[in-house]
Amino acid sequence: MKKKVKLLETFENKYPDRDYAVTHIAPEFTSLCPKTGQPDFATIKLEYIPDKLCIELKSLKFYLNSYRNDGIFFESVTNQILDDLVLVTKPRYMLITAEFNVRGGISSMIEAEYENPAFFDEDDF
Repeated sequence: MKKKVKLLETFENKYPDRDYAVTHIAPEFTSLCPKTGQPDFATIKLEYIPDKLCIELKSLKFYLNSYRNDGIFFESVTNQILDDLVLVTKPRYMLITAEFNVRGGISSMIEAEYENPAFFDEDDF
């Protein structure tokens, strides 16, 4: 069964023969702590090299806002966002950085990365 990804839309990349980087920053991300039910606040940074599709920004905003009432750990939400965005855009490369605000005296930054093997060789790095 194909997984349905909520609220994400794409548009055609007009420059699929060119590698270029796109960065979107969402400084008002909110989810809920699954242990306490308290809100967690973060800045989500999305960096990617598109292939045939790009992420439409209004749908990205609504998608990120959809986590506002979800009880989910930092690590899980960061990886879920990456999985969902990779599923709908099939990029050459994508990095999600989630920088969560201080909670209990500890700040957390989670990074999740995807590289499309069709575009990268091990020898490239």
